[in-house]
Amino acid sequence: MRDRTDRNVGPRRSRPSISRWLRAATLTATAAFLVTAVLNPATGRLVVTADDIVNTAYASPGIPVDIPTTPSAKKVFAHYFPPYPVSLDNVTPASDYYATQYLDPNGENGKHAAYGGFLRDRPIPRAPRAGTDWKIQDLRQEVADARSRGIDGFTVDILTRSSSSNPIAPVARQLIDVAGETRGAFSVVLMPDMNGELGGLTPDGMADELQQYAKLPGTYRLADGRLVVSPFYAERKPASWWSSFMTSMKNRYGITVAFVPTFLDAPSNIDAFASISYGMSNWGGRNPAFNPTTNTNPYSPVAIANRVHSLGKIWMQPVSFQDSRPNQSIYDEAQNTTNLRNTWDIAISTNSEWIQLTTWNDYSEGATFAPSVRHAWGPLDVSAYYLVRYKYGSWPAIKRIGLFISHRTQTAAARPSFPESRLMTLRQGSSPARDLVEVATFVSSPAQVTVQVGTRSTTCSVPAGLGICTAPLGTGTIRAVIKRNGLTVQSVTSAQTVAATPYVQSLDYTMTSSRK
Repeated sequence: MRDRTDRNVGPRRSRPSISRWLRAATLTATAAFLVTAVLNPATGRLVVTADDIVNTAYASPGIPVDIPTTPSAKKVFAHYFPPYPVSLDNVTPASDYYATQYLDPNGENGKHAAYGGFLRDRPIPRAPRAGTDWKIQDLRQEVADARSRGIDGFTVDILTRSSSSNPIAPVARQLIDVAGETRGAFSVVLMPDMNGELGGLTPDGMADELQQYAKLPGTYRLADGRLVVSPFYAERKPASWWSSFMTSMKNRYGITVAFVPTFLDAPSNIDAFASISYGMSNWGGRNPAFNPTTNTNPYSPVAIANRVHSLGKIWMQPVSFQDSRPNQSIYDEAQNTTNLRNTWDIAISTNSEWIQLTTWNDYSEGATFAPSVRHAWGPLDVSAYYLVRYKYGSWPAIKRIGLFISHRTQTAAARPSFPESRLMTLRQGSSPARDLVEVATFVSSPAQVTVQVGTRSTTCSVPAGLGICTAPLGTGTIRAVIKRNGLTVQSVTSAQTVAATPYVQSLDYTMTSSRK
């Protein structure tokens, strides 16, 4: 969280254009696919050949720990953003819209050339699906992927009315219906986005829009039957407006709402919203400076959570990996997995009742947990260790050795060969930029890990459980080897290489796992 002079009080994202949403009205799958993808330096396009795609039928990389399946009172949700589904058009990945328009710096008729292309990452590609229900198949796969990592549901960002002609309009209902197929194992929290079309509704209009989802099996409700509504950017409307909305839901539809506003600026709104809220949340920052693990000041995440708890409300802690936005010319320094680990530690230390992973799939913010080309399953797999501690109260035993390499594919100061005119700069107040390779180790007993960056080696001793070893970032190939008593136990080579001069500026952290 930023301090009082730099609060995140503005809208977190500019609305994608209607034409972009029209391209983005798709969703999910019944089989997972592993893929090798590279960026062609001549075109900037992601190249995926048919031979690269392997149907693995719900398989996903192994994780170092076992995730219990017993229910927990603690809940982990992931923020689902409809414009970026698994596939936008159900065509061959090498020629799909992600590859030719969003990742190509000259895509969409050059409208993103100034910042080297709209996106830097994409969901793990898949082969075209048979059948007209490929969007539903994709949604089923995303739900299965999330469940496989202990996630209890999605907070679905509702950007448009369900009656809108915009193709993303049906996604909320489709996702809820798919969640309903799990018979309570996975649910969807309603999150009307007040920075979108729904922000222009009246309280009665909002009630009219949300009531249709209230009694669907896949919609998240409390044990007493109350419907959870957690609007994004809730403070765009005053508490009195939301009180009128809840009255409308009750009087006109017989629906009692448990209100959990998600703020951009929680400290300034906690008191005003306390009387009408079951709980609260904050969108949160995405670098270690904004996420200290101690109560450093009244605006720190720990202080905010404690303040909400003191009012007798539940707290939904934001947990994030990173943030890199070429189209907004800004990035946060996540310091490899430091920000991820800090935000999990905050959730655990504050005894937060719920967590929101921000985000599952907002690729425009470069802030995704969903399996992707550049970070694979890494953020989810590292998070699994913390999720077990958060939900069940003790750190899990390491069942399988794991190495997770994280690094950028360029130094923070490197300039691209593509003629970008709007380069990303560090967000004000962020942790300072750094150029390090990090290896997160999961071992059952102490060991040594050697990190080879180009021709330079760094060796660290790592403890049982989770260990961290860092090395200076350099050009070339990156490899990590873990040894015990001089014998190699496991090794991994990063799927990404580091270039002195990148084709386009890419300041997101990539991840590669030895358990792929």
